Amino acid sequence: MKKDKVLLLFPDGVGVRNYLYSNVFKDFQGDLVLFHNFDSETIKAIEKNTSINEDIVIPNYKESVKEKFLRELICLSRLYYNQSKVNNSTLLANWKWNQKTFSKKIFYKLIQVIAPYCKNYHRILKLEKKYQQAIRKNKFYKEVKDILEEAKPSVVFCSHQRALKAATIFSAAADLNIPTATVIYSWDNLPKARLALRADNYLVWSDYMKKELNLYYPEIKPEQTHVTGTPQFEFYRDSDNIIDKEVFYEKYNLDPNKKIICFSGDDTKTSPDDPSYLNDVAEEITKANLQNEYQILLRRCPVDLSGRFDKILDQYKDLIKEAAPLWYFTKSKEWNVVYPSVEDVKLLVSTAFYSDIVVNVGSTMGFDFAMFNKPCVFINYDQDNKIVNDWSVKTIYNYQHFRSMPDSDAVIWLNSKEEIVDKLTFPKRCTESMLRWKDIVLEDYNNSSDKLQKIIKTSPQCTSVS
Repeated sequence: MKKDKVLLLFPDGVGVRNYLYSNVFKDFQGDLVLFHNFDSETIKAIEKNTSINEDIVIPNYKESVKEKFLRELICLSRLYYNQSKVNNSTLLANWKWNQKTFSKKIFYKLIQVIAPYCKNYHRILKLEKKYQQAIRKNKFYKEVKDILEEAKPSVVFCSHQRALKAATIFSAAADLNIPTATVIYSWDNLPKARLALRADNYLVWSDYMKKELNLYYPEIKPEQTHVTGTPQFEFYRDSDNIIDKEVFYEKYNLDPNKKIICFSGDDTKTSPDDPSYLNDVAEEITKANLQNEYQILLRRCPVDLSGRFDKILDQYKDLIKEAAPLWYFTKSKEWNVVYPSVEDVKLLVSTAFYSDIVVNVGSTMGFDFAMFNKPCVFINYDQDNKIVNDWSVKTIYNYQHFRSMPDSDAVIWLNSKEEIVDKLTFPKRCTESMLRWKDIVLEDYNNSSDKLQKIIKTSPQCTSVS
C-alpha cells in the first residue's frame, strides 16, 4: 500500500508551532515533506521536534504587476461585498488606504476607483478567474509544477490561507490533480478578504467560522469546509507544558507572594499605544501602593521587535517583569522568518497558568487564559497622546469577529485609566459568558489534532473552485 506523502507549507512561525509542535503529525504513518524558504538554523530547530522526511526549497517568486493589481482589486471588491453582507464599515479598515510613495498612491488609487464597480459577486468571480489565469503565466508556476510532478505528494497542506506563494502552489497542484487543504489561520481572518489561495478543503476552528466562510465565499461548497478546531489550545491540557513553579518564578524574577497581572502586547499595528497602556497599569498600581501585593508580567507579541517597551521596563523594573517569547530570529528579523521554539509553548501555557488575570487590547490571549478559568480585561479607552491619530479602540471592538461574543460580560471592560485598580486587582473570575464565547470560537479544540490528521490524509479533490 502506498504511503501518504504530505507536502507542508508554513508561511509563518505560528503555523510551525500549531501544526508541527502539536500532535497533528505525531506518529504520522507517511512521509512529511517541508516545502519552505527557511534558513538552515530554522530547519534544524524544526527537525528536533518533528520527523521531517525531506525538505524542498521553494523557488524565488516575483509577483507581476498584473497579479498584484488583480489580487488587490479582488480584496477591496470583496471588502465592499462583505461590508454589504454584514453591515459593518470596519471591514474597510483592512484595506491599505494610506500609501507613502507616489507610485503606490497611483497604483492603489486606481484600484480604489475601480473596486466599487466590481463589488458585485459575479464580477468578483470573474476577477478571481483572471487572477488564476495570471498566476499560471508566472515562471514560478512552471517551476513549482515541475517540483510537484517530481515530488508526487498525495496532498498539499498550508497553515495560512493568505500566503502569496501558496496561491500559485495550490493552482499547480490542482492542475496536477493533487488534493489541497488549507487552514483558516485565525478567527478574525475571513471578513478580511485575504483568501489568496483556492483549495479543495478548508479547515476551520468552529461551526461559527464555517458559516462565515459560506457567507463571504459562497462559491466554496459547504462539503469542502471541515470543522477541526485548532491545535494551539491542546497544549493547555498537557500538564507537561506547565513549568515547575519554583523554576518559572526564579527564571522571570517573580515573587511567589505576589499576584501576577499579565499584560499581553499586540503587534505594533494592531495596538500602537500598548506601551502607554502598560505605563498606565504600572503607574496606577504604584499610586495605590499595591506593588507589594501585585506584579506585572509582560508577554509582548512575538513578532514585535520594536523595543517600544524598553523605557517602561527600565522605569518600573521592580514592578514589571518580562517573559520574552522564546522565538528564533534570523538576521533579517522580518516577521515571517521568526519562528517559535518548543520551549515557548511551555512559557505561554505557564504564563496563563500562574498569572491571575490578563489585560490587553482585544487579543486572542483571552481564550488562552480561559483555558485555566482566568479572567480577561479588554482595554477600552484611547490615550490622549496617540501614536497613530486615526487609531482607536472603538474601531477595534467593532471588528466583525467581536460579534461572536455572546454578550458584553464575556470580558472585563477597562474604560479608563482611573478604573485600573478596581478592574485589575482583587479576586476576579472568568465569566460564564467568556466560557460560552470560548465554545463558540474554539468549539471542540481537544480533538483538533486527530480531526486535522484525518482530513489531511483523506483530502478529496474538488477542482470546481479553481
